[in-house]
Amino acid sequence: MNALVPRKVAALCAIALLGAALPTLSWGQGSTGPVERHNMRGIGYNDLQGRSAYQPWIENQGGRFIAYVGHHGGSALNPLTGQIEANGTSIVDVTNPASPKYLFHIPGPAGAGESGGAQMVRVCSGDVLPKGEAGQYYLLRATGGGSHEVYNVTDPEHPTLVTVVVDGLNDTHKNWWECETGMAYLVSGVPGWNVNRHLQIFDLSDPANPVFVRNFGLPGDQPGSTPDPDNPNPGLHGPIVVGDRVYMGYGTGRNGIIQILDKNILLNGDPEPTEENLLAPQITRVELGPLHGAHTVLPMLHVTPPEFEDFTRGTTRDMLAIVNEAGGSGGCNEAHQMAYMMDITTETEPYIASNYHVDPNSSQFGNFCERGGRFGAHASHENMNNPYGNKVLFISYFNAGVRAVDVRNPWSPRELGYYIPRINPRTEERCWDADGDGVEQCAFVIQTNNVEVDDRGFIYAVDRANAGMHIIDLTDEAKQELTRRPEAGTPPYQE
Repeated sequence: MNALVPRKVAALCAIALLGAALPTLSWGQGSTGPVERHNMRGIGYNDLQGRSAYQPWIENQGGRFIAYVGHHGGSALNPLTGQIEANGTSIVDVTNPASPKYLFHIPGPAGAGESGGAQMVRVCSGDVLPKGEAGQYYLLRATGGGSHEVYNVTDPEHPTLVTVVVDGLNDTHKNWWECETGMAYLVSGVPGWNVNRHLQIFDLSDPANPVFVRNFGLPGDQPGSTPDPDNPNPGLHGPIVVGDRVYMGYGTGRNGIIQILDKNILLNGDPEPTEENLLAPQITRVELGPLHGAHTVLPMLHVTPPEFEDFTRGTTRDMLAIVNEAGGSGGCNEAHQMAYMMDITTETEPYIASNYHVDPNSSQFGNFCERGGRFGAHASHENMNNPYGNKVLFISYFNAGVRAVDVRNPWSPRELGYYIPRINPRTEERCWDADGDGVEQCAFVIQTNNVEVDDRGFIYAVDRANAGMHIIDLTDEAKQELTRRPEAGTPPYQE
């Protein structure tokens, strides 16, 4: 192995010497190297017990803000129990974002990567669920590749299993739980289907008594069909439901497909998975080609760009933010995965209006392609009730950290700020074959995996390389900038 850096401790010590003169926040004790930031500031941190993190969700439970974090497979010591536990779900009290408190770890199934852990989490209040118990809170999680579970997390220090929604699956991934109806849109791999991931719908309005609604996928996914061996369907990555529409993203970094579905037809139509029935809910389908996927598709509806206010038509638009996933083990040995804004005002005739991406040479500390780990987009925030509304799109960008993008004018998205955390003693080494010659390079590098924004506006970035959860805020300057009209062609924001 041709390592870029020595092993973990030596590397961290060397970087610490370089960064000794830099100020270190108390919550970042033990972190090394610079924090790269613009118009964003770190306010809190939790190491998540050194577990590889995927999806964060922050729930306001009666004035107490609780972060639920899903993890990739692996294992780590749980200091609360003194036991080595398979990665599952971290529960952290973030009511005071400057001093988050780790409350509990729900172990997941053993296994590495996506075969173990419990990557996906969603939470619904029993006050909102049609048949939920008032005052109760319920966690839906995907466990490894095999099942979906519901826990009662009303007392987040003592979660209890309510039910296993479904098991015996070949795969799982990024779910959506519509609390107002109780409908859970699960990403599953049901044996007999021709794709690793497709949609399963369960009625979880009464979380203790799941009711199966239907399986759904692209034509060619269903049992008994014959897939095209030269052009197989990509798997479903995740749905997002708003109003009477279901927005579906397939693929991650290549051969992506976007579907917009009529929710009423999807739920109430004939569930038999014939090609005719699978096409019935489809309003539109967009194929993104061999270079781009659709990891996250976030609807940003009723957008009113300030520059359009003097026109008589088209002043309000419906947009879909599409975020691809940079794959591989590191470097830039694929197409640059980025974010796009798609105009879906006329749903049957959508089109790409703009894109946002990070220049690999934009860092003062060296080219992102050369610093190690993945570089490129991965996901956007998904909480549409955050105070920034449709003004800001928060994107996780692996070794380029969290990016805050001003999308008030979706035709001219502009970078509002960014925050790239320091590596720390929890950070796991990442190795990759940059040249395809079988010789690996290795480095300790931030891998910001997913990002979320809570109802207060605090931003949560979780790390794939075990570096924990960073809690971030926009600076006052950035917030003030959002009160002013964006002007196309103006210089970048200054902190």
